[in-house]
Amino acid sequence: MMTDFMRQPLDSAAASAPPWLRDYLSAGRRRWEAGTLPTRKTEQWKYTGLQALQPSYTTASDGAIELADAGVELPAYGGFRVVFINGHFSAQHSDSRLPDGVSLVRFADADETQAARILSHLGTAVGQDEPLFTALNDAALADGVFLDVAPRAVVKQPLHVVWVSGNQADAFSINQRLLLLCGESSKVSLIEHFTGARSEQQSFTNGVTELLLEAGATLCHYRLNLEEAAALHIGRVHARLGADSTLNSFYLGLGSVLKRVDVVVDHCGQGAHSELNGIYLPRGDEHVDYHTCIEHRVPHCTSSETFRGIIGDSATAVFNGRIHIHRDAQKTRAELSNRNLLTSVQAEVNTKPELEIYADDVQCAHGATVAQLDEMSLHYLRTRGVARAEAQVMLSFGFINEVIDTVRCESLREFLRDLLSLRFARDSALVGNVA
Repeated sequence: MMTDFMRQPLDSAAASAPPWLRDYLSAGRRRWEAGTLPTRKTEQWKYTGLQALQPSYTTASDGAIELADAGVELPAYGGFRVVFINGHFSAQHSDSRLPDGVSLVRFADADETQAARILSHLGTAVGQDEPLFTALNDAALADGVFLDVAPRAVVKQPLHVVWVSGNQADAFSINQRLLLLCGESSKVSLIEHFTGARSEQQSFTNGVTELLLEAGATLCHYRLNLEEAAALHIGRVHARLGADSTLNSFYLGLGSVLKRVDVVVDHCGQGAHSELNGIYLPRGDEHVDYHTCIEHRVPHCTSSETFRGIIGDSATAVFNGRIHIHRDAQKTRAELSNRNLLTSVQAEVNTKPELEIYADDVQCAHGATVAQLDEMSLHYLRTRGVARAEAQVMLSFGFINEVIDTVRCESLREFLRDLLSLRFARDSALVGNVA
């Protein structure tokens, strides 16, 4: 099954990849074909099955999609935007001028010098415990994106990378790869936006993002999974933090048939700090799974993590947050919080915060809660003339509002408030802005 499952996309990638990348693809394919797909007996996949995957997938074609006709709206955040449709670069929808201090290279277009630079960094944030689907991504990597931020560059407007999927005749796959290198003492914001065109065929995105922060670099990273309900997404974000670097990140996951995102943040330099915040909102029969791992390898690093979920109807969610403090990571401070709100008796969430500590001079805290809407608060609003459905929307929005406030990009924050307000209002058959 491992061979047949993705045979056509793998063969297509091997044939179309640039020569300098072919050895990398071959190594990935060997690892992929030597593995086996995880099952419910696999600990990290205990609550997430892969039954929704098709027996075989085709490679997405580069046929043009009229985004407006397909119901795809791309918000403008005021910065540089690059768009990929079904894994293929779309010059029509992308900006041509990059900010000063930033270079963008598509793997397919890399010259000899650029290829050598990409290979020197590609895969370095993944580590030895490589997930199987990362090997699949390596094996199918005919193209990718390398964003290179120069040392001491200060990029004031966000870099906006959009991945659009849909409008294909058969079930198809996209192997998305993004490599970001933040040079020493640089400052930049990156928005990854996954969305989908209306389509009757299933799309399967297998994505990998690598974030490399050199000493003193600051990165604000936002990853928005807003695909159509029929889409499948298995994604991983690997971040490697140098000394005194800072990673501020935000994740939003709207539900779909299968949505699984793994996040690994590796503190490799003293003084590094990371902040992870996220929201997941499955409904209907959708499924969302976030697995995070914060690695503290060296002393004097800090991390803070907050994820909140609202699960409705018969939807299911999984959150597994792990903090791993290595033996040499003294003076570490790390916090993890996961709170969940069930708005239906059929809704389900499986949450598991973990601490694994091998150092003795650390400050750590973790916790998780699962609750329903507070009836006293609902009653309070009802006695003041607020309809029950509207009161539920107001309380639900208030539950996640604190996390939205962590988004530092003002234009993105406004987009999120409008998006979620309309979603809550639509779910409760309300009209108007309830934020």
